Amino acid sequence: MTQPPKTPLLDQIHLPADLRRMDDSRMPQLADELRAEMIDAVSRTGGHLGAGLGVVELTLAIHKIFDTPNDRLIFDVGHQCYPHKILTGRRERIRTLRQEGGLSGFTRRAESEYDPFGAAHSSTSISSGLGMAVASQLSGTKRNVISVIGDGALSAGMAYEALNNAGALDARLIVILNDNDMSIAPPTGAMSAYLARMASGRAYMGIRERGKQLTSYLGRSFDRAITRAVEHARGYVTGGTLFEEMGFFHIGPIDGHNLEHLLPVLRNVRDHAEGPVLIHVVTQKGKGYPPAEEAADKYHGVSKFDVVTGTQAKAKPNAPSYTNVFAEALVQEAREDDKIVAVTAAMPAGTGLDTFDREFPERTFDVGIAEQHAVTFSAGLATEGYKPFAAIYSTFLQRAYDQVVHDVAIQNLPVRFAIDRAGYVGADGPTHAGSFDVTYLSTLPNFVVMAAADEAELKHMVRTAAAHDTGPIAFRYPRGEGVGCELPVRGEVLEIGKGRIVREGTKVAILSLGTRLADSLLAAEDLEAAGLSTTVADARFAKPLDRAMILKLARDHDVLVTVEEGSIGGFGSHVMQLLAEEGLLDGGLRMRSMVMPDHFVEQAKPEAMYAACGLDRKGIVDTVFKALGTDAGKISTGATKA
Repeated sequence: MTQPPKTPLLDQIHLPADLRRMDDSRMPQLADELRAEMIDAVSRTGGHLGAGLGVVELTLAIHKIFDTPNDRLIFDVGHQCYPHKILTGRRERIRTLRQEGGLSGFTRRAESEYDPFGAAHSSTSISSGLGMAVASQLSGTKRNVISVIGDGALSAGMAYEALNNAGALDARLIVILNDNDMSIAPPTGAMSAYLARMASGRAYMGIRERGKQLTSYLGRSFDRAITRAVEHARGYVTGGTLFEEMGFFHIGPIDGHNLEHLLPVLRNVRDHAEGPVLIHVVTQKGKGYPPAEEAADKYHGVSKFDVVTGTQAKAKPNAPSYTNVFAEALVQEAREDDKIVAVTAAMPAGTGLDTFDREFPERTFDVGIAEQHAVTFSAGLATEGYKPFAAIYSTFLQRAYDQVVHDVAIQNLPVRFAIDRAGYVGADGPTHAGSFDVTYLSTLPNFVVMAAADEAELKHMVRTAAAHDTGPIAFRYPRGEGVGCELPVRGEVLEIGKGRIVREGTKVAILSLGTRLADSLLAAEDLEAAGLSTTVADARFAKPLDRAMILKLARDHDVLVTVEEGSIGGFGSHVMQLLAEEGLLDGGLRMRSMVMPDHFVEQAKPEAMYAACGLDRKGIVDTVFKALGTDAGKISTGATKA
């Protein structure tokens, strides 16, 4: 491990107030030191690298010019917030990023007053910033609100909804468009910077305001028409016509790494601008670290790495990842059926659909960060006889719930939902945990909801979904590696609503949904050793339930425990509903439902999160003992029925 970098200027910065006392001429060196500090920190913890490196100068400039935290700085998504954390009193903890008990990998209100809004999902910064700006107006408080949003996040409809509303309200909101991927309008060097400074300066702002006052005497509609015409013409020069039409004063594009350009523009906007302003800056992901500059996609999110070589530490896999198994199974099915198409919302690599795209580029659709559109787009495909697989993380599918209900379920359209990152995901914490999909999908009529216990089951479920044409169907699977089981050459079509008995017993029944099956089998061994004959079943389906299997388990055993990687109200609740309807909870059956706790669980390794929540081998055993009103020491071999 390399030694931490020397950072004499950064060592003087404890809070943004210290930064504001520093002369502008020293800022480039400070930027170099901040970048080096971030690279060293992330090399030790892993995390999001490229985005943060791209906004070092921008972050410094914002904190230097604006009076944070009184002025509100909001980062969209939060992947780029590590430099911000270093500058806002969290440098001493920066090497705890994404670790258990450490700093979050995103902005978080509970962590610092400099994080006015928590983030982790995209396209929320303009809406939240507008709310803060309007609140300031209502309370008579004078403050700046700055929302920093990337061009990728600007692909989501919510961002445009907020822009439209902000322009109409004429609120004091500064939106900084961090264009770091596909430049909307590239900066043109010195002339672009000059025009940006002129457009944001006192002289132009004064002329603009006096012109608005003059035209206001001619009537509101005439005033607005002339003002829009002038701004529209200026937009052709600056590239901001779209934003001007939405009511924003547009500045840029400017070089987001040139502090000589950034600082005067931000000062002018702070001192002279009125109403909503959009500043377009162009940056480079991974700026200042050659490996990240050359491969922005590979260095967006990284594991621990060697700073000198850029080589990332990778644990040797024991089994293929669930994501890869899904992708390869889908490719296999698509070779047999040319109606299968794949849809992703800006996550082709994360969902494995980059594999599908390499073989079937014309049948692969990346719609951008637009989960709502992805679902309804898939519904449209389904109406025409195609078989769309919408591969979306569990936590991101939440963003499209109305479309799932209204556009898919009510119309009973056969959209296939491949739900990645089910259950706890580790370092990304509660914002990315797949906690609620079983609950929010199983309540919907017409839906089939499956959960894979291992990678072989996942192959079966991909084929089952491909063959299911009578309505919507979803299957969920976790992040990370499988259990290492033998994979079938091709998946089988499962009977809808049919589970399987994995282990036979007589006293205790453990009914697992999803990948808690491995821990359920281990718990059964412990229970058998304590004299409790134990059955283990894999439900496979949260909806429809295997009624016959569940009722038999309830009638033939003293204790029935359901185990799932989901929230209250999911699989276990549906099982209890069934048993209550059948009158089986009125007798001697001791029923327990094991679910995620009713609070958000903080970041840690997934196995530690499951252990802390009692959803591991030990937790299952303890639940059985408590149901019997005893403990392991009081249960002997051949114990009689309770």
